Amino acid sequence: MDLSLLKKKLDTLQSKPQSGGQKTDYTTIFWSPKVGKHQIRIVPSAFDPKTPFAELKFYYGITNKVMISPSNFGEKDPIALFAAKLREEYNKENYVLAKKLDAKVRIFAPVVVRGEEDKGVRLWQFGKQVYEELIALAIDDEIGDYTDIVSGRDLTVDTVGPESTGTPYNKSSVRVRLKSTPLSDNKTEAQSWLDTQPNPTELFKRYTFDEMKSALEKWLAPEDAAEEGDIISEPASDFEDTTQPAPASNFSMDTSKVKQTKTDQFDSLFDEPKSVVEDEDDDLPF
Repeated sequence: MDLSLLKKKLDTLQSKPQSGGQKTDYTTIFWSPKVGKHQIRIVPSAFDPKTPFAELKFYYGITNKVMISPSNFGEKDPIALFAAKLREEYNKENYVLAKKLDAKVRIFAPVVVRGEEDKGVRLWQFGKQVYEELIALAIDDEIGDYTDIVSGRDLTVDTVGPESTGTPYNKSSVRVRLKSTPLSDNKTEAQSWLDTQPNPTELFKRYTFDEMKSALEKWLAPEDAAEEGDIISEPASDFEDTTQPAPASNFSMDTSKVKQTKTDQFDSLFDEPKSVVEDEDDDLPF
């Protein structure tokens, strides 16, 4: 054996991958309110003239990274399809698992933070409660379109910390300021804020159908995600070997009629019924 060649190979395997470019500073893209009061202005979206709010669905906990749902882009989502299939079988175990698999909706709005105008437009990410408050303000006849660049209104965001919420998280509430003001007294600055905005749909890595399906399969059966060379003892029945803890996300399927591997069982959930196989335009996988 060429030991020097093997040593180089070992060094390559053990070395950490080098970043291909500079690390992204996400504070220039996203704004997250710290504890206290903040004055902001929601800016009309450069990507949707009808609304400044972008609703996007995400999966948390399937992998160590957040995954954006393909349904946001009109594409088939294997995790959503799998959850829908679980709900068809009407039992508590499947329902609980389907609930865990449901995508979480997050809302993004382009904002300018007063006192930090030099940072330009950033995206404020929030949940359902703040979203409802912002919509309620917009449909109030006495307030109207607070994003109007001439006669709109700033908002006050009041954020409290865990000591007030009783949870590990901060909580924000919003109220509209009484006085209407222009977006900016500088027309050039205002126009730059309207034209130059981060697009929330382009900031997150998009995974393919097969990549998401593979991630879901590993999450459902982590005991199968061993690397080549690992020694695995297969118990006679699921989790009968008490020396190994059972994964929290176990999902068992009926194999009484035909013996299948777990991969085959999972893949079969995405098979199309014979009645629609010939219809190439049918989006339904079941």
